[in-house]
Amino acid sequence: MDLLPLGHGAAICAALSRRGLTARHLPPERGALHWLFEAGLALKGFLAALESLTGLALLFTANATIQRSIDWLTHNELIEDPTDPMVARVLRLTSRFDAGSQHFYAVYLLSHGLVKLVVIALLVRRIAAAYPLAIVVFAGFVGYQMHRWAVSGSPVMLALSAFDLLVIWLTWREWRRGSQLE
Repeated sequence: MDLLPLGHGAAICAALSRRGLTARHLPPERGALHWLFEAGLALKGFLAALESLTGLALLFTANATIQRSIDWLTHNELIEDPTDPMVARVLRLTSRFDAGSQHFYAVYLLSHGLVKLVVIALLVRRIAAAYPLAIVVFAGFVGYQMHRWAVSGSPVMLALSAFDLLVIWLTWREWRRGSQLE
């Protein structure tokens, strides 16, 4: 299965093999933990695609449009309850969401999502070199998420880190078992 658009994956593999750089594939595996690994990859892939699309949307949407949308979404709630703490928090957070912040989040989400999509595509193809690459990339994400958790105290960062640690363990297990089966 060629996950790269327009069949470029086959062309890339052919070009690599002409240079003596062949992609070694791990043998297929079965079992509950393998299913969990694949389910984790599917969820990470979905979230990575969502991140990438959000990054693109932020990149191509004017900051004023975002601010107007937030005002429109919170307007009725403020009329109903001017002291609503959730709306007050949303408005306080978005008041600091300037064009510079928007650009940072756009580039961050887009690049973060695309890196994850590439790593996941390589893992789905069972390319042996993708396993240690994925472990390093996901560990880097865990490190950054834990830094963000230390700064913000956000339980979301802890949950994402726990999920990433599970995927790292499953990736390591798949890599180790696949190498033993060869």
